Amino acid sequence: MQPEQRIRQEAAEIGFSATGITAADIGTREQDRLREFVDNGEHGDMGWMEAHMERRIAPKGIWEDARSVIVLTQNYGPDHDPMANLDAADRANISVYARNKDYHDLIKKRLKRLARWMVAEFGCQVKVFVDTAPVLEKPLAASAGLGWQGKHTNMVSREHGSWVFLGEVFTDMELAPDAPEIDHCGRCTRCLDICPTNAFPRPYALDARRCISYLTIEHKGHIAEEFRVPMGNRIYGCDDCLSVCPWNKFAEQSAEAAFAARDDLTLPPLAEFLGLDDAAFRERFRGSPVKRIGRDRFLRNALIACGNSGDDRLVPMIEALLTDASPLVRAMAVWALGRLLPEARFSDLAKDLSEGEEDPDVRAEWLKRKSVFSGASRPVGK
Repeated sequence: MQPEQRIRQEAAEIGFSATGITAADIGTREQDRLREFVDNGEHGDMGWMEAHMERRIAPKGIWEDARSVIVLTQNYGPDHDPMANLDAADRANISVYARNKDYHDLIKKRLKRLARWMVAEFGCQVKVFVDTAPVLEKPLAASAGLGWQGKHTNMVSREHGSWVFLGEVFTDMELAPDAPEIDHCGRCTRCLDICPTNAFPRPYALDARRCISYLTIEHKGHIAEEFRVPMGNRIYGCDDCLSVCPWNKFAEQSAEAAFAARDDLTLPPLAEFLGLDDAAFRERFRGSPVKRIGRDRFLRNALIACGNSGDDRLVPMIEALLTDASPLVRAMAVWALGRLLPEARFSDLAKDLSEGEEDPDVRAEWLKRKSVFSGASRPVGK
């Protein structure tokens, strides 16, 4: 067999879903899209995207000896429709990919195994990447024939729909490239239309500052009020634009045990999270990608879901967080209670706690909630 065939065979035996090969290069259209994204400020506070722009748009900027890129996919298709969970208001909705083991760990181990085999077989040099360097991986995957970037900017595969992880092996070998995949989105705009926060200013463009996945995972500060109600019960990531893609009709449930949803991360009650201190948070999410956002940001997200739940049984646990050490937590506890409590009870709390609050953002939440009560109508609550 030719080297390309042998690499595909070895990758399949290791457990990858599909393999594609492309030159270590990125097309000018994809480079321009990324520059426009950053120039418009649509990357939010992900400063690393701007800081590594030239390396990101040129694989040889990462490793000048790279000649070919082997792109590998891993199917993580869920065993249910993620959209079916969005009406469970007192339950937490965690993105499909984060309901078990951190995919980075599993894929990197498999990439390293393939890389070691390539070095032994061909005497080549290699480097492996899975979200660990500024690699523009989706255009590389499309160039390698594994799928295309849909109008939601995510990868779409004809075999696995939206549910694919990506990893790359850069090599100094000159390998025959595969034919690139063409765009099969056609006139469909389901992914754009479903977005709760209107995060797509135009097809094939994302404003991360409005994206629930960005807001709940990457964003370190307070979440703007305009996005809180649309978040619903999504406390880590969002699968809406992925779930509605028609190409998912060809997707299959992942056979990888590490991606099978843990029972305790499949629609867990919001109440389970409100008493977590840092140690308990780390234990609960050990091995999960959720762990990387930390306890305070996680509770920020969970409290927004509590405020959207309409469930006043959560009130005592939320009240306990009004004196939490984290301003992120205290601010969203105020917001949640402002939506769940009657005016008189909220006013009593405000008298007791708002004047002694030293953080300006938390104080502002108290003031905003009080102004809501003084208006003509309440958003939810009694």
